[in-house]
Amino acid sequence: MTVQRPEDSAKSSSKDTSAVDLGRAELETLFAQRLSEAFAALGCFNLAVFGKTGVGKSTLVNAIFGTEVAETGLGKPVTRGLVYYRHPGGLLGLYDSEGFETGTSGDEILAGLRTFVSDSRALPIDQQIHAAWYLVRWSDRRFEDRQADFVRALADIGVPVMLVITQVPSREGVPHPEAVELANYIQSLGLPLRPDGRAYLTNALADPFTGSPVFGLQELLDATYLVVPEVATAALTAVQILDLERKRQAARKIINQSVALAAGVGATPIPFSDAALLVPTQVTMIARVTAAYGLPADRSRALAAAGAVVLTGGATMAGRYIATSLLKAIPGGQIATSAISATVAGSLTRAVGEAWARVCEYALGLPPAERDRFLAGSGVTELFMSYFKGKGRR
Repeated sequence: MTVQRPEDSAKSSSKDTSAVDLGRAELETLFAQRLSEAFAALGCFNLAVFGKTGVGKSTLVNAIFGTEVAETGLGKPVTRGLVYYRHPGGLLGLYDSEGFETGTSGDEILAGLRTFVSDSRALPIDQQIHAAWYLVRWSDRRFEDRQADFVRALADIGVPVMLVITQVPSREGVPHPEAVELANYIQSLGLPLRPDGRAYLTNALADPFTGSPVFGLQELLDATYLVVPEVATAALTAVQILDLERKRQAARKIINQSVALAAGVGATPIPFSDAALLVPTQVTMIARVTAAYGLPADRSRALAAAGAVVLTGGATMAGRYIATSLLKAIPGGQIATSAISATVAGSLTRAVGEAWARVCEYALGLPPAERDRFLAGSGVTELFMSYFKGKGRR
């Protein structure tokens, strides 16, 4: 990903954007463009999932990625028994082994998969299979030779294979002993399993009747990060819903980069009345933060409108608020109140980014329909300013 230099930011601020003159409609268009670029830059995480009928493929995928990819995405056959679903958000692709359900044998699936994987090596890496989960239901209490052969064949093709035992009951963090026994048996076979040769015990759906909780998902996700190529980790971070801290880390990195750019703009102090020169940098920042949190790209119109509202209304008020506060704290601030320095420009941009990241976290925690209404309404600006001034919901 290309990082814009401070001097480039300063040029673009005055050249192609005329930030001082941008109105809400222009900002909405600019934000939509930057948002599209931000999602495109993340690429796509492609996961292949194999397993028999009833093993819980959809349940596991939904628990970690928060969406029924096969129901909402457009499916296309890639080889016999294997269908590729690309979620509308573009960050997740799922290779689903429907052949196991329709009676296609593992040998037939593998034959087609060998050709597909070989051909895909000529494609960009973000279009290749990044990891495969081979699912085994714990209650089957067995792992057959043909299943082991299928795993070995997948690895021989060049697909990183992880073995996942599903629907495992547990009590106080301790999985069922028979599931542990099955996992130990599989490990004893010496299969080429990534990342560490063992099976991962999971339960993706709590069972109120038995009291068995969700189990092992974070460990599976952590292990998946060890398997996928670096080019796919940004998309994986954005699309997964388990690990909020990873999203926060991605957002902090973006904000830090934007602070450096904004400081470059303010390296030659700009008049306080021209604070809008910082807006292009902030537009790009909040677009990238939005993408990093994985807010739905198919709601880009609502997101663009929300971002424009913040930057035409909220950020303008925020600029006045923070500049006044900061200048009071800066030695000689009374003399410098007519200009925004690099320090103030960077601090203002950081405050905008951190407040927007918290808005994204709040939106991410809402049910989809409620989230859409929130992003399209005035609540975004109100919550942004509340967070910005330190009075937001915790």
